[in-house]
Amino acid sequence: MEHVRWLARPTLRRPMMIAAFTGWNDAADAASNSVRHLVEAWGASALAEIDPEEFTDFATVRPHVRLDAQRNRTIVWPTVGLWSASTPGGDVILVLGPEPALRWRRFTEQIVGVAKEYDVSMVLTLGALLADVPHTRPVQVIGTATEHDIIDRFDLQRSRYEGPTGIVGVLQHACSTADLPSASLWAAVPAYASQVPSPKASLALVERACDILGSPGPVARLRAEAAEYDAKVSAFVADDGDLIGYVSRLESMADSGELDDDFDDDDELDDEVDGLDDEAVDPDELMAELEQFLRDQDGDS
Repeated sequence: MEHVRWLARPTLRRPMMIAAFTGWNDAADAASNSVRHLVEAWGASALAEIDPEEFTDFATVRPHVRLDAQRNRTIVWPTVGLWSASTPGGDVILVLGPEPALRWRRFTEQIVGVAKEYDVSMVLTLGALLADVPHTRPVQVIGTATEHDIIDRFDLQRSRYEGPTGIVGVLQHACSTADLPSASLWAAVPAYASQVPSPKASLALVERACDILGSPGPVARLRAEAAEYDAKVSAFVADDGDLIGYVSRLESMADSGELDDDFDDDDELDDEVDGLDDEAVDPDELMAELEQFLRDQDGDS
């Protein structure tokens, strides 16, 4: 753990570790915003941080300049942070930061080292992916694990995914190699709203994670934000005839059970929006229109 800088050394009793990373495994910022929300809602205390120097491409994930009250400049580095909190369901370590660009095996050694240091009961990673799902229906969340007792205890599935993976997949493998119990939760985000942060998906992840933890979920704020998200995306869809038909078909398929709800971790939706009536729709143009619509709505409010 040579790259872990400890900020505190609290006494924790077999905590669960919940981790999310911005980047490839974080469609619509759903996973990272879930952990961010838990840090704030639980009043978590800073536990440690991982030195970004060894693991970050600063040309891709850039540091930020901040000015204090005296106008003095400071540099805020993109650091993976760890926090601790006590909940009715037990102690928790929360991990949040950018997906590292370099030395993933060494990076996961740092996370596993902290987990071993505190005798973590289970490592739970959160992710979000793009899928053919409508925003008007409950968010689909799938949980995967490799150990039979965890699969049975928490009603999870065994992952069958093969293909490119992100840091979440590598961390899960590192936990398995280190004999650390682990599981992963993934939320499905509508592909046609992929660039818009989804508090609805974050809500679903938080509720499922807290269910596994055995603690009431602090979800009041997320529920309000999810309702606002639904209203804004619905208003945008109502202004586009092609999208109306597309979303309507997704709703019918979801209600009839035709949609494939067996999506797996790291699964990615093709960047083509197919099945739209009449003329083809440019996905990039669609995303730009949606982003502009939501910015206009925020400005009006």
